[in-house]
Amino acid sequence: MAGASVKVAVRVRPFNTRENNREAKCIIQMSGNSTSIANPKQPKDTPKSFTFDHSYWSHTSEGAPGFTSQHQVYQDIGKEMLLHAFEGYNVCIFAYGQTGAGKSYTMMGIQGPGEEGIIPQLCEDLFTRINANSNPELSHSVEVSYMEIYCERVRDLLNPVVRGNLRVREHPILGPYVEDLSKLAVTSLSDITDLMDCGNKARTVAATNMNETSSRSHAVFTIVFTQRRHDTLTSLYTEKVSRISLVDLAGSERADSSGSKGMRLKEGANINKSLTTLGKVISALAESVGKKRKPDFIPYRDSVLTWLLKENLGGNSRTAMIAALSPADINYEETLSTLRYADRAKQIKCNAVINEDPNARLIRELKEEVARLRDLLSSQGRGLGGDVKLGQCCPPDGASQLLSGEGVSEWGVSGGRVSEEGVSEEGGDFVSASGCCQDPSPPPDGAHGDPHTYSPPLSERSLSSEEAMERLKETEKIIAELNETWEEKLRKTEALRMEREVLLAEMGVATREDGGTVGVFSPKKTPHLVNLNEDPLMSECLLYYIKEGFTRVGHGNVDIKLTGQFIKETHCVFHSTTTDSSEVCVWLEPEEEADMYVNGKQVTEPLLLRQGDRIVMGKNHVFRFNHPEQARLERERPPSPDTPPRAPPPSADWSLAQRELLENQGIDITLETQRRLQDLESQYRREKEEADQLLEQSRLYTDSDSGDDSDKRSCEETWRLISSLREKLPAE
Repeated sequence: MAGASVKVAVRVRPFNTRENNREAKCIIQMSGNSTSIANPKQPKDTPKSFTFDHSYWSHTSEGAPGFTSQHQVYQDIGKEMLLHAFEGYNVCIFAYGQTGAGKSYTMMGIQGPGEEGIIPQLCEDLFTRINANSNPELSHSVEVSYMEIYCERVRDLLNPVVRGNLRVREHPILGPYVEDLSKLAVTSLSDITDLMDCGNKARTVAATNMNETSSRSHAVFTIVFTQRRHDTLTSLYTEKVSRISLVDLAGSERADSSGSKGMRLKEGANINKSLTTLGKVISALAESVGKKRKPDFIPYRDSVLTWLLKENLGGNSRTAMIAALSPADINYEETLSTLRYADRAKQIKCNAVINEDPNARLIRELKEEVARLRDLLSSQGRGLGGDVKLGQCCPPDGASQLLSGEGVSEWGVSGGRVSEEGVSEEGGDFVSASGCCQDPSPPPDGAHGDPHTYSPPLSERSLSSEEAMERLKETEKIIAELNETWEEKLRKTEALRMEREVLLAEMGVATREDGGTVGVFSPKKTPHLVNLNEDPLMSECLLYYIKEGFTRVGHGNVDIKLTGQFIKETHCVFHSTTTDSSEVCVWLEPEEEADMYVNGKQVTEPLLLRQGDRIVMGKNHVFRFNHPEQARLERERPPSPDTPPRAPPPSADWSLAQRELLENQGIDITLETQRRLQDLESQYRREKEEADQLLEQSRLYTDSDSGDDSDKRSCEETWRLISSLREKLPAE
């Protein structure tokens, strides 16, 4: 498997509602593994063609000639990657594409037969193969973690206790990792499905409370798959440990009708930064293929995302990339950029090796290193503040480098470049590594004078006893984790599950009687609220019961707890009563001066709710009111000319709730968007002219076409923003 290329596939989705309303034309054609795109502004030009490992045509309906289903995508990509995991390789599947291009649908899918994405199909296939094992000498264990990268910050989605941001470190053997990230043991498909659903709920709650957008964050779901074999002849155990990383990258910049400002502007800058850095890493790795000299400097550390994906991009991993495409002519620039992105990625070579039996050797070497450090600290005297040269006592082999100048160290990572002191220029609290974990290539010319782009290995400088003590604690933490028994891991998983349930109960979020998660079931009789989110995968993920009597909502001591801006201590009260005819009626009673809107209209007096009403509380919390019994009665009630049944809206989703709110406030969405578009198009033309001039000068200087086109890619990112705004314009 050494030297295998990244497997790249592209997939084109059907037109969405907006594109159909605008009578968009399809500009994508596929033939075999070839994908071509036509420029709608220059129809006479020859379409640009690209060749990939797979070109999936999902633009038409299922059953049409050439249509590629979710199952076929998994068979081609997911199943192959799972086979590599059983062989002992690390594997990674990541999806890239503009917002709304279908990457989350490909990775996660939706509820319904045949609609499951790669991740649920892979998990099901994994446990099917494990349960089919009949070899008594072979055992399996599975652990999972789920994290979110938002604005260069890492959050644990499975641990309700950890509220802060986690730090990123690198180990010379384990590679980049997130310190204190939960790694929970699972024993069945239902366990892993529930944890994934819990993570999505945590992501939804955090995004709503902090007014974030899920499409602005990257999600990384990791499965650690261990195979343990007992050799009866030698009575020895050997292990294969595979990491299966499943990554859903953030979508392209999405701006609202009033333009990005404040926190939204910072979000966009960080998303563009991480995706741009990923593009630079892919380009640098692609250009280094086939070069005899040492590879150029690879800017992994320029973002947390690329730092964590370091091993998956040109390292010890079998990697697949799925590029999601929009077929519409109005998204030509974005789609062409995605195709170029994927075309560069297929040139990357990965050097995957089988991860066989690392733990025994790793634990032994770490214990030896701990003993050396303790002796060293004892000889120096704790608290004397003396400097310690770790390089004098640490051998250069294996995990013993952990505490040497070539081991775990810290770099601050936040909005700007990283700094050697572990504190970022913008106050970030993430750390990564240096020392032997430096990129294997030398820095670019001139980088030696820039402390933010290059620093000497830590073995070349002194290390205080306080720093040595910190590294000692980190090493002992790794040893403790590696020495945990399977029973201890299961107990930890159960304890975290109970903590999650308590936290959900405190917020008023409904849970099943069997302790399972919510978001995948709906009560058949009880009135309830379901959350609505800009991201369809996060809509209807949280469910809140409206009990008989009074149900209070707010951020204080209430039944349903909401946090965030403009939420009062007691924001409103739901009053559920039963009439003489046994019909349950729910009244909404807002508190004084509380921001409350129903179907776009502000509510200041008690209001009787109807099935499907859209409720907005404060600025961020959007819900749909569901009354199952009322909906059933309306369906069964015979039509009458005097009291015709109220037809539900065509799609009672987040977009409808926001549109109603803006229209009732007298905001002209089209006018605001057109004004923003004019400013952005002017900016785009200026940047494109400057980038073209710089690119031409670079090519003339080098007398080749290998000049840096990062400025041109920056212009492409600006065009992505313009395209996303155009997408938001109402159909004419």
